[in-house]
Amino acid sequence: MESFRVSFLSVLPFLLLALVAVDGAGDKRSTFIVHVQPQANHVLNTADDRKALYQSFLPDHGRLLHAYHHVASGFAARLTQQEVEAMSALPGFVAAVPDRVYKLHTTHTPRFLGLDSLQGTRNSSYGFGDGVIIGVLDGGITPDHPSFSGAGMPPPPAKWKGTCDFNGRSACNNKLIGARVFDTAEGAGNGTSSSGGPLSPIDEDGHGTHTSSTAAGAVVPGAQVLGQGRGTASGIAPRAHVAMYKVCGLEDCTSADILAGIDAAVADGCDIISMSLGGPSLPFHEDSIAVGTFAAAEKGLFVSMSAGNSGPNYTTLSNEAPWMLTVGASTMDRLISSRVHLGNGLTFDGESVYQPNISAAVLYPLVYAGASSTPDAQFCGNGSLDGFDVKGKIVLCERGNDVGRIDKGAEVLRAGGAGMILTNQFIDGFSTIADVHVLPASHVSNAAGAAILKYIKTAASPMAQFSFRGTVLGTSPAPAMTSFSSRGPSTQNPGILKPDITGPGVSVLAAWPFQVGPPSAGGHNGPTFNFESGTSMSAPHLSGIAALIKSKHPEWSPAAIKSAIMTTADIADRSGKPILNEQHRTADLFAVGAGHVNPDKAKNPGLVYDITPADYIGFLCGLYTDKQVSLIARKAVDCSAIKVIPERLLNYPSISVAFPLSWNSTTPMLVERTLTNVGEVPAVYYPQFDLPDNAINVSVVPASLRFNGMNQMKTYTVSVWPRKGSSSVVVQGALRWVSDKHTVRSPISATFEG
Repeated sequence: MESFRVSFLSVLPFLLLALVAVDGAGDKRSTFIVHVQPQANHVLNTADDRKALYQSFLPDHGRLLHAYHHVASGFAARLTQQEVEAMSALPGFVAAVPDRVYKLHTTHTPRFLGLDSLQGTRNSSYGFGDGVIIGVLDGGITPDHPSFSGAGMPPPPAKWKGTCDFNGRSACNNKLIGARVFDTAEGAGNGTSSSGGPLSPIDEDGHGTHTSSTAAGAVVPGAQVLGQGRGTASGIAPRAHVAMYKVCGLEDCTSADILAGIDAAVADGCDIISMSLGGPSLPFHEDSIAVGTFAAAEKGLFVSMSAGNSGPNYTTLSNEAPWMLTVGASTMDRLISSRVHLGNGLTFDGESVYQPNISAAVLYPLVYAGASSTPDAQFCGNGSLDGFDVKGKIVLCERGNDVGRIDKGAEVLRAGGAGMILTNQFIDGFSTIADVHVLPASHVSNAAGAAILKYIKTAASPMAQFSFRGTVLGTSPAPAMTSFSSRGPSTQNPGILKPDITGPGVSVLAAWPFQVGPPSAGGHNGPTFNFESGTSMSAPHLSGIAALIKSKHPEWSPAAIKSAIMTTADIADRSGKPILNEQHRTADLFAVGAGHVNPDKAKNPGLVYDITPADYIGFLCGLYTDKQVSLIARKAVDCSAIKVIPERLLNYPSISVAFPLSWNSTTPMLVERTLTNVGEVPAVYYPQFDLPDNAINVSVVPASLRFNGMNQMKTYTVSVWPRKGSSSVVVQGALRWVSDKHTVRSPISATFEG
């Protein structure tokens, strides 16, 4: 190793002359993630060895922000563009990727998921996540919240190597076992926050506290928000341990910090990584989240990621890589009911958490914000109601236009309004959300809003009032896909069906750092909670469920856990009908993925589709160049020397095929899969297809799969032919392998170009 250092470093003075020469060029410095590969004769025995190698690429000290040791071969540093160009001539340089900005994707759910009994106690057969460590990469945590109490928790597993860094304060325990901060964006790498104080993993906005407690919060009686959702709060895996990696500030998260958080979570000994953040769709070698989570999955960590909040349009997904579980958001059977009463006697159900004691007998004048002459006033943005008489009136505002739902009510209140009806535009359909509004309000569907607007325009003196009905359980349809949940198909790998799964992500009650609601709501002396909505909320539900499975089956790979979740998912709602979307039409696979998670079935799936890290490398070789694959793999990869795996042939729990326009209709598209038995033996499984009539032709061989041993593997092949004369662009259905005790379901999506 020393001989390499001498030979390599001996050339540096000449190569670094270029770097020094451009240092004063006046070019603005920005953050780059630099990927490098050690020379063939160089062995990195220690972290210091690796850091020294990284430093050797830099023109001077003080530039290094993060040295990555486990999930990327490289570092993050502040560099000018000229310095990057000069660095590219150094031996071992692979690529420099500009730092990117990512956004956070911003109780009753254990019972809704079937984990709790009607009495609110956990069914012990599902387990509690004992011994599993969930690493949450988010915006911080509130260590004093009772959701993170260590009472009754055992110590973390001996493998835990993490730290608790609250600037000398003793805040961790056997529940919250670690907390670190990687927010260099806030302090520009100087270890300070925007306020000048030391960086801290304390949560300043609530997002990280909410997601952490959703995944693995302790049992807390008396949870409620302004009197709504009363009950005992619990994370999905209440006996799992939590480690917080603060990688986000109040606004943004950078790829350099996220990669550092993943690196630390792997080094510390986490079992699960939970991330409720994302950004634009990028090739995986340019996406630091994809790069970091590939290494995490390779090292045995399960990764749960939010799908994004850019729905319901197609191809709006974040976090598309096949080694991640990509989680959409759907509703629960709970309504925080705020009913709208019109002067003509019509009533419409909506939602609001803030429910003051007002008389339902008193009607108020009702106006439409869009009647103002101010452009876009219908969205009730800041200042949009100036000069428009809303004093003492209820104002109908429209959802959207990048104005927050609560902010719309704040504008109505500022302008003197008495209340707000928030109506969906068509795109959001029937998807409503329970928010902590600042004045009497109700969020209603597009259909209700259209009827209310018609009344305003036709009545001589339109009037309205609210009646608040509190928390209503058992509502339907549930679950249903919410409008904001991002949709597939995947842009980066259309041969992999995404999202993978959906879970509760609308009006989720979980821990919060501070009181919410207007001052008129009064104080509350108990623990603080809040309702939040987003795929940010659904992803930690799946992290908790993965922890339950990991605790029960510690030997299972991340791919096996994902398979168990996907192949046992529900495709019907609580009434037995197909899961609906925001328009109350049947949700397609690009919205719901494999279906709605069913934790009870997932812990005992019968069969699983497993994938090895080598399989992922073969898959990547089908997409990218050797250099690009090597960047992700953290080692030199020669794709010509390994078996390339086309997207449709990766051993994924779902099946996605795409027929080009030139495809010969007499030639089948072949899809091969291998199932591993993790259930009872002997067992025989028989195939059943669920596909629309006259859309495509399919067959499968063999006609049955017989298993006589645990972990025995069997391979089958599906043949798919386009049907002549069919006008379908996308055909979706499923293949089910059915035994006496199990049903193993794989969604099928066939796309036809042209």
